[in-house]
Amino acid sequence: MHLFREAGPVFFFAAASLMVGQQPSQIPVFHAQSNLVVVDVTVEDSHGQPVRGLTAADFTLLEDGKPQSFKNFEVHANTDVAQPVPLPALPEGTFSNRPTALSSGAVNVLLIDKLNTPTKDQASLVLQLKQYVKEMPAGTRIAIFGLGSQLRMLQGVTDDPAVLRAALEVKRGAIGSSPLMTNPMAGDYPGEEKLSDRAKEVLSGMDKNIVVRIVKELQQMEAEQESQQLQLRARYTLDALNYLARYLSNFQGRKNLLWFSGSFPISILPDKDLEHPFSVVSDVEDEFRETTSRLSLAQVAVYPIDARGILTSPMLDASRPGANYAKNPGDFAKDNIKLFEQTAGEHGTMRQMAEATGGKAYVNTNGLKEAAAQAIEAGANYYTIAYSPSNTAWKGEYRKIHVKLDKQDVVLAYRRGYFAIDPSHPVSHMQVAPKAKDAPRPYDPLAAAMLHGSPAAAQVVLEVAARRVDGREEEKAAASNSVNPKTQGPFMRYEVRTTVSPSDLNCPVDASQTHHCRVEFVVKVYDADGVLMNVQANGAAITLDEARYTASLTRRIAYKQQISVPVKGEYSLRIGAYDPESGRVGALEIPVEKVAKLPPVTVQAGQ
Repeated sequence: MHLFREAGPVFFFAAASLMVGQQPSQIPVFHAQSNLVVVDVTVEDSHGQPVRGLTAADFTLLEDGKPQSFKNFEVHANTDVAQPVPLPALPEGTFSNRPTALSSGAVNVLLIDKLNTPTKDQASLVLQLKQYVKEMPAGTRIAIFGLGSQLRMLQGVTDDPAVLRAALEVKRGAIGSSPLMTNPMAGDYPGEEKLSDRAKEVLSGMDKNIVVRIVKELQQMEAEQESQQLQLRARYTLDALNYLARYLSNFQGRKNLLWFSGSFPISILPDKDLEHPFSVVSDVEDEFRETTSRLSLAQVAVYPIDARGILTSPMLDASRPGANYAKNPGDFAKDNIKLFEQTAGEHGTMRQMAEATGGKAYVNTNGLKEAAAQAIEAGANYYTIAYSPSNTAWKGEYRKIHVKLDKQDVVLAYRRGYFAIDPSHPVSHMQVAPKAKDAPRPYDPLAAAMLHGSPAAAQVVLEVAARRVDGREEEKAAASNSVNPKTQGPFMRYEVRTTVSPSDLNCPVDASQTHHCRVEFVVKVYDADGVLMNVQANGAAITLDEARYTASLTRRIAYKQQISVPVKGEYSLRIGAYDPESGRVGALEIPVEKVAKLPPVTVQAGQ
C-alpha cells in the first residue's frame, strides 16, 4: 500500500508550454487516441537471414480473420543511422527523467538474469557478452541490465563498445549467486540430495511403515518449499520484465530485449510423485499475459536465450553422488523424465514469450555470443505496419493478429494480438494475493520505480530541483520523515521541488465537468550500498474545473517536500511521482554530491 497523505499542493505555472505527454498506459491497453495498432514484423529466409526490399503490397494483415487497411508502412534496416533528439537546457541543480529519444533504429537491451541462472553458467555468459560487444557492428545501440533480487541498470543506451565492456566488468555486473535457487551453483535439477535422502539413513532402524510415512511428509514439505522459491522467482522475474516494458516504452520505435537466463520459472507443473501433487502448482498465467501485453504494446520484442547452453543430464555428472541411484535404479529414469518435463516447460515458456512479442527463442546452443548477434541482427531489420482496426467496439476482448506474406520459405515474427480496452475506462492493475506468506506483494509500479539503481521511469515526465535548506546541519531529521532507525546524524535538510504536467495524469471528470487528479510524491535517500536511509511520502489531491484543467495542460504543477540526508557518507536521492488512477509513474535518481554545493534556499517558518 502506498503512503498517501492529503496535503495541499504547491502550484508553479511555467511560462513556456511543454510537449503534451502520451495518454495513460494500462495493461492491457489499446491506444485508441491515435486509433492505430502498430505491428513490427521481422522476415527471415530459410537460412535465418533478413529478407529485405519488401513493400506494403507484399503483406496482408488480418485482425480476427478480417483484412485491415494499412495507415502507414515503414522499412527499417540495420543501415539506419539515428540521431539523439536534443533536450531543452535545464537550470543548474534541476534534473529531468525525459528520455533521450532516438529518431530511428532499434534499441537493444541485454538482460543478465542472475536470479534464475546458476553461478557456473554466468562466467561463460559474461565472457561471451564481452566478446560480442567488442566485435559488434558500429552504431549498435545497447543498454545492459542485471536482475538479482531486483532489477538494476548497469549501462544506459550507448554504442560505445568500451563503455559496454566496462559495464560488464563492474562489481554490480559481476557473477553472483541466486538467493532463491536451492542449488545456486549448479541449478535446480531433479535428483539432488535433499533432506529426505539423509532422513532415510537416520530413520533406517525404525519401522518401515513409519519411515515411509515420514519420508513422504518430508518430500511434500521440501517440494512445497521449493515451489515457494519458484513462485518468488517467477514474481520477481515478471516484475522486472514489466518494469523494463514501462522504461522502454519511452523510446521511439522497436526495442529488442535479449533475456539471458538459466531457467524460466513462469509455470510450475504438478508433481505426480507427491501425496498432494497440486500443492506445488503456481498459476501466474494472468501476470504472464499482462507482462507480455505490456511488452508488445511498448514495441519490445523478447529474445529469450538459454544461458545454460547445450544441456546434458546432470544425473550423469561425476561430481554427483550415485549411491541413491545404485540403491534405487528406478529413480534414475524417474529423475530423467522429470528433467525432460522441466526443461520442455521452460523452453515452452521461452517460445511463448518470444511468439507473443515478436521475438525468437534460442535454446541448446553454447554459442551465446552468436545467439546475441543473430537476435540483434534480426531485430535491426524489420517492417512496421500501422492500421486502424475496422472493429471500433472496445469490449476488452483479445484480438488476434495474423500477418501473411506473398513469399515462400520465409519465417515471420510479430506480436500476435492485443486486448481492445477502451482507454477512457481505466483498468485497475491486477492484485493477486500471494499464496505463500513470504511471497512478494503484487506488482507495485511505484515501489519498482523507487528501487535504488533502477532506470529512470518516464511515463510521468518530471523536472526536479533539489537545494539545501539554509545550509545548516541539524542533529535530527525533519519531523515528517520516516527515518531508518540505524540512520545517524548530523543531517543536512534538502528541499525537493518536483513538477509534473497534468497532461501526464489521468484526471477523471464528474458530472459537473470537474476534474479530480491525484498524485503520490515520494523522495527516498539511499546510501552507496543501496540501503534505504530515509523516506518522505505525500499525496496531493487536485480539483480543477474544466477551464482551469484545460489551461493547466500547457503548464506544470510543482510539489515541495523536505528530506534530511546524513552529512557523513555518499548518498543519492530517488524521487518519484505516481498517478494511482492510471498506474503511470515517473522516477529519477540524483547523487547528493551534485547538489550539495549549490547555494541553499531559505524556507520561511511554517513552510
